Amino acid sequence: MEISEHFHSTFGYSPTLISGAPGRVNLIGEHIDYNGGDVLPFAISELARAAFGARTDSKIRLASSQFPGEIIEADTHILTPLYGQMWSRYILGVFWAVGSARLAHGFDIYIDSSVPIGAGLSSSAAVEASVAYGLNEYFHWNMSMPDLARICQKAENDFVGMPCGIMDQSIALMATEGHALLLDTRTLASQQIPFDLAHHGLELLVIDTRVHHELVDGGYAERRDSCEKAAEILGVATLREISREEFESRKSELDATTYLRAHHAVTEIERVHRAVDALAAGEFEELGELLNQSHHSLRDEFTVSCPELDCAVETANAHGALGARMIGGGYGGSAIALIKSVDAENIKLKIEGAFAKSGFIEPHFFTALPSAGAQIIQQG
Repeated sequence: MEISEHFHSTFGYSPTLISGAPGRVNLIGEHIDYNGGDVLPFAISELARAAFGARTDSKIRLASSQFPGEIIEADTHILTPLYGQMWSRYILGVFWAVGSARLAHGFDIYIDSSVPIGAGLSSSAAVEASVAYGLNEYFHWNMSMPDLARICQKAENDFVGMPCGIMDQSIALMATEGHALLLDTRTLASQQIPFDLAHHGLELLVIDTRVHHELVDGGYAERRDSCEKAAEILGVATLREISREEFESRKSELDATTYLRAHHAVTEIERVHRAVDALAAGEFEELGELLNQSHHSLRDEFTVSCPELDCAVETANAHGALGARMIGGGYGGSAIALIKSVDAENIKLKIEGAFAKSGFIEPHFFTALPSAGAQIIQQG
């Protein structure tokens, strides 16, 4: 059933507008957006769609095909952080961050998403961006994509209670088909980086471990706090502002855990720019090695991997991948492997076998293709 039909069966009339925004894969630059560094994500083809129906009052009614039978009701004038069920907060948070003064009336909204939840592909930011983009179009606010990204981040930080950076919302709104986005997370200045693996006989395999991760449980915030503590001790606003050489020379000023967390951030920031150079030169072996280094750092220094992610990465590398790493906030979700297209089926079979041998849930696979950002799917 199409989202417009879901909307009609739920609310009894047809939607005014349908918007969509994609999930993302972060090629490299994990846990860097809140450290002020540049990141290199790209959008995937899976979308979160939002169908809007204009109301004549200030009420909001929300429904989702991912949470059948639930209808969340709210009012644009009396929204407060943490209101509603968790899934609905990502939507209500956007309304709250926009502010009731900008909203002439409320909406009925139906959400349908093909972005897997908890897979490290930023399903939450896709929903936020879809709603923000739809509102911007409906009310003709003409807000820039960076401004919409900041609204979405505010919604997630202050309404949902998740202290995320701004990468996921930015790529959902600013992506271009066939490109990765080199994004300065301080200013949101960006550069489109051509990313055409198929031309070189390669593809990026996404391995969804199906281990659900939930980042609002404190682990993410704890690691962000460690990085901010390191920056404060070292006298910089963010870890982007200290060179690797100076950081190493001042290692003794940090406790062991803070050093390891910050060391990941400082070295990962370097890896992003080395990855851009590798792509420009067609040095895919170098790119693969950078993916491996990123995974090892996330596993051993940031300690956000898990047995299933490690198994996926190690098995892919053992059977011909150029490199692999976990993606997303960690503790589950997905890994990516840079592979030759001719090796794809064999690598999938080997990973499935390794998971079965270890007693893990059967993984899911798909090939990630750099896709477009937020869009209007239907209007009027």
